[in-house]
Amino acid sequence: MLGRSNVGKSSLINGLLNRKNLARTSGEPGKTVTLNFFLINDDFYLVDAPGYGYARRSKSQIEEFGVMIEEYLSKRENLSAVFLLIDFKVGPTKDDIIMYQYLRHFKKDIYVIATKIDKANQSERAKGEKIIRTLFDDPTLKLILTSSQKKFGFNKIYQIFEEDTHE
Repeated sequence: MLGRSNVGKSSLINGLLNRKNLARTSGEPGKTVTLNFFLINDDFYLVDAPGYGYARRSKSQIEEFGVMIEEYLSKRENLSAVFLLIDFKVGPTKDDIIMYQYLRHFKKDIYVIATKIDKANQSERAKGEKIIRTLFDDPTLKLILTSSQKKFGFNKIYQIFEEDTHE
């Protein structure tokens, strides 16, 4: 799972796994600084990556993040899917679009997970989804709208887990 700082990665992980504090959440962005591995049902690992785009990181920390992510994506042969999280209300940032383009080079299944959709009404959801699809400019974009509070969209993610662990 990749995404900007404060996009809701930890909340999504905790919600998906029905655990309150497995992945630590914080009101202060930038707390995750390493790859965190969660073994799920002795079947597969869910990996939480540090958030990108956090302004209070030094240049060397940003470079270290880039090297860590690149090594993980290029050398982890059993990596079957990448979830790129974006904040639905904020929409895809320039960093999110750059990350998506970067991820495409690794030839992995990429799913864009829009978080925090519970904060949008139905018409905002339709408009926001159209904007997201336009900004990512990929007709094959795999987009899943989610809410960690309401567990909306979780079934689609569980289905991906199921398909990927039985390949």
